[in-house]
Amino acid sequence: MTRLLIHWIISALLLLVVSHFVPGFIVRGLVPALVAALVMGLVNATLGLFLKIITFPLTILTFGVFLLVINALMLLFTSHFVSGFSVQGFRPAFWGALLLAILQFLLHWLTPRRAV
Repeated sequence: MTRLLIHWIISALLLLVVSHFVPGFIVRGLVPALVAALVMGLVNATLGLFLKIITFPLTILTFGVFLLVINALMLLFTSHFVSGFSVQGFRPAFWGALLLAILQFLLHWLTPRRAV
């Protein structure tokens, strides 16, 4: 449960970071970032998972780059439901998805592994 809470907060903070670097990717504070991170998690666990499964052959053909398109679409979709979180078009959504993926990768790489 603690890991889930930490992951949620980190995701919200990363949304705030991305909003400072990507024009058209707007997060108006911590509360909208927390709500957007929660909705993004739910959307990715349902609709995102479905889209990733049905577009798997296309993902293979593009060496995984198509996953960025799906993640961009999930960001756009989420922005329609969360007040204070706005993504103004596909281009900001794509660059936001790319930057989020890079930051999440770096964060995962920099954090120590737990001993099992």
